[in-house]
Amino acid sequence: MKNPILIAVDAMGGDNSPNKIIEGISIHSKKSNDVNYKIFGDQDKILSLINKYKIDKTRFEIVHTSNVIEDSDSALTAAKKGKDTSLWLSIESLKNNQTNAVVSAGNTGALFVIAKLNLKMIENIDKPALSALWPNKSGMNIVLDLGANIECSEKNLIDFSIMGSALHKALFENEISKVALLNIGSEELKGNSVIKNTYQFLSERKNNLYELHGYIEGNNIMDGNVNVIVTDGFTGNVALKTAEGTANFITSELKKALTSTLLGKISSFINLKNLKNFKDKLDPRLYNGAILLGLDKPVIKSHGSTDSLGFANSLNVCEKIIKGKLINKIKENIN
Repeated sequence: MKNPILIAVDAMGGDNSPNKIIEGISIHSKKSNDVNYKIFGDQDKILSLINKYKIDKTRFEIVHTSNVIEDSDSALTAAKKGKDTSLWLSIESLKNNQTNAVVSAGNTGALFVIAKLNLKMIENIDKPALSALWPNKSGMNIVLDLGANIECSEKNLIDFSIMGSALHKALFENEISKVALLNIGSEELKGNSVIKNTYQFLSERKNNLYELHGYIEGNNIMDGNVNVIVTDGFTGNVALKTAEGTANFITSELKKALTSTLLGKISSFINLKNLKNFKDKLDPRLYNGAILLGLDKPVIKSHGSTDSLGFANSLNVCEKIIKGKLINKIKENIN
């Protein structure tokens, strides 16, 4: 393999780690031949799992440390824990150009703080934004910010529009990026001054990166008419948690309805394929992997409670944004 992509992996963060991390690497490595892994964590635990999942020994390197940032640690406590934790060392390898991207399922606040301490912001970007994939009727949305910034200025939302579009292009090269601002209405007069000023600026700015589609309301997010949705971190996080809760409610109630009676069981058996497609569409593991945009290196956050399949998908996101030259796309358009 010539010049493979090298992903730094924090093996100790999140629920059921390092087991789900190493199994996730095993799943991803079987689908991608041009990615290797630099794994940070307890070497004895990692090696036994690598043997269990029969991962090719030429595909990984282990950097041993027994120190781990816990999910219960505050961001400040995590930063003070030192430079020998698995999270810090993995991000430091990215800083020193030893790896091409970093992924962790660990403490979100710690990841943000340690990433910002080690990595530089892209020039002319004031704040990073947390972005993630979100399914719609015709494909996928990029939604940002999902919680990195509670309050945002017009400049921040303009930057988010550019970064989100660059991410969309990196992941879906052949699609047109269509940007909309999340608002309480679709009319131009709706919303606060920050939203309206952002819309006015974007509508007057000519660019080749995306099309502006005005405002979008929360009930239209999944319609598929746009694919880059921009908002502040407070609103975005509430929207995300609401969507996740609604999806979980629908799938659990549907399962209950289809298994509580004989007729329901017969119906579910007849419609097995359709039900599987429905479940997959709402399965958060298949969209796992949030990206901290604005830093000059790719930092990916895997959901802490996801399983090995979800973690494998976060590795897939890493691979795609590296191959799609995400950071270069942002730099080319941010001015």
